[in-house]
Amino acid sequence: MAKEKQYDLFISHTWQFSENYYRLENLLRKTDLIRWRNYSVPVDDPLVDPDSSVGKAYLTELLTRQVKPANCVLIIGDHHTARSEWVVKEIEIARLYHKPILGVYPRGKKTIPSIVKNAAHELAGWNTASIVNAIKRIAI
Repeated sequence: MAKEKQYDLFISHTWQFSENYYRLENLLRKTDLIRWRNYSVPVDDPLVDPDSSVGKAYLTELLTRQVKPANCVLIIGDHHTARSEWVVKEIEIARLYHKPILGVYPRGKKTIPSIVKNAAHELAGWNTASIVNAIKRIAI
């Protein structure tokens, strides 16, 4: 029997507003529909101070190291995403390395910021099957 593919996922999020990140991570952790590894950095383990010029350059380098091996980049399209310079940077990095982007509608929402909509290869609703099936379709 063939072993199920393991997906390396980078889940984009803002440190200050990470509730949806943890909800999505939990949703994926609880399912047996997909094997995956998390290439994101949680809020309690920040890489560097993102407000300094040195910190921004270093964070960009570290984000590149995280996105580059990922099979798919997930971006939750909440209203914080639309205002985040780091989400823009993550999209740029994903495009540079030809990583598919999955836009995820926030739980209970029917709209998504244009930055996510325009960058996404596919959009998924906030439910396990929708997200997992989209990952399996677009991940490299």
